[in-house]
Amino acid sequence: MNLFNVYPRYNVTPVKAKDCMVTDDKDIQYLDLYGGHGVISIGHAHPHYLKKLKRQLDAIGFYSNAVQNPLQCELAEKLGQLSEYQKYNLFLCNSGAEANENALKLASFYNQKKRVVTFDNSFHGRTSVAVSVTDNPKINAPINSTNPKTFLPLNRVDLVEQELKKGDVCAVIIEGIQGVGGLDEGTTTFFQELEKQCKQYDVVFIVDEVQSGYGRSGKFFAHQYHKVKPDIISVAKGMGNGFPIGGILISPKFKAAYGMLGTTFGGNHLACAAGISVLETIEKEKLIENVNAVSDYFIKKAQKIPQVKKIKGKGLMLGLEFDFEVAEIRKKLICEKHIFTGGAMNKKLLRILPPLTVQKEHIDTFFKSLKEILN
Repeated sequence: MNLFNVYPRYNVTPVKAKDCMVTDDKDIQYLDLYGGHGVISIGHAHPHYLKKLKRQLDAIGFYSNAVQNPLQCELAEKLGQLSEYQKYNLFLCNSGAEANENALKLASFYNQKKRVVTFDNSFHGRTSVAVSVTDNPKINAPINSTNPKTFLPLNRVDLVEQELKKGDVCAVIIEGIQGVGGLDEGTTTFFQELEKQCKQYDVVFIVDEVQSGYGRSGKFFAHQYHKVKPDIISVAKGMGNGFPIGGILISPKFKAAYGMLGTTFGGNHLACAAGISVLETIEKEKLIENVNAVSDYFIKKAQKIPQVKKIKGKGLMLGLEFDFEVAEIRKKLICEKHIFTGGAMNKKLLRILPPLTVQKEHIDTFFKSLKEILN
């Protein structure tokens, strides 16, 4: 049997990794400034993470949600504390797409409405409802078109209100900072108006923090720059530092009922051990402070490169926009300079999503290599 060939892949085979460095099968070391789509939060093979997972595996790796799992409660308590959402409830699942799927389902249960307002260049996942509110026709199959949704441009409050007034919108979903779409983001005024209008028209306000959450933006959640409180927040990528885990933080206004949401693997013992270790490391090592320090350093270095036309994003969710497509730069960075970076739907954008442990000397290495390629 062959693999179903849906991924264009670089000819690199990683076999081990430590912190911000990845080593391939030829013993070549790569600087990881992409973290596998922003998944690696506390660094590859962090010792505390490994210790927690190994100890848990020796005890019990999995049982279903039909029994008690105190690790879920420990994870929820720690996440509430660090995110400042202590009064919210947590539902655990396995991925960002699944988190958004459950967020949208819960919204529809709550107000018994169907249509979703989403935004141009959005990306919310590849499962049925999540992909239907993702702005990419190439990954939407005909079966996904049955989910009613409306795409709007960012920062057009007037257009949002026009749709909410119609009375059939169950949810507005927006990324804290757009990821795959190219690091565009709503203004503070826009986020605050979304929150206000959702309350006014009985619409559930969902913020997708799958990529922008867990300290990546320089705050625990990117929406916290705008001083809003969504009804539901979806999380995943950095949550498990590579172990599959996702979840939604749910306002206390939603009342749970048995069977409303469910999952076989979500919140399993190993996933919770990984999730707890990530939160403990973020707190103990003051990684959000590191994000802000390294981000400032990165931006100052980027401002000195004349070919960079715009610097986008916040924290360590950054993009360098050029006036030409960057595919060749990415290829040279990985093949010649041995540095992983990311692309976006915006073909002129180079995306930077390193582990939150990245240091200034790593940034120096990147800019030295980038200048050599540009020149």
